[in-house]
Amino acid sequence: MTHTKKPLAALFLTVVLVSAGALLAQQKTVTVEGYVLDSACAFTKNLEKPISRDCALACAKEGSQLVILTKDGTIYWPIDSATPAKGQNARLLEFAGSRVTATGKLYDRGGSHALVIEQIAAAK
Repeated sequence: MTHTKKPLAALFLTVVLVSAGALLAQQKTVTVEGYVLDSACAFTKNLEKPISRDCALACAKEGSQLVILTKDGTIYWPIDSATPAKGQNARLLEFAGSRVTATGKLYDRGGSHALVIEQIAAAK
């Protein structure tokens, strides 16, 4: 039975490494510029920019996730790469309602765009 376990363990390790390699290949570092607003308004009001800073802050304080909305209408969901993951609103609150430039690792899945932010600053 040990002869069967070793090849299976090797096969499992190979599959894990190949999967991890494919995931890493999909990640790339990008820089995006856009407005920080709450996700509900980005979708339900079809906004091009936030209504106001106060509105974005009020929604975020009620639990709506802040996102980055670019000029072309793309929405980037700020995420955490740690496990367990933490919400990113605390990091984005100071920029609510403002334009930012954010750099980080991009994850695309099913048409959604998530960004693990490495650097963020007010856009110039």
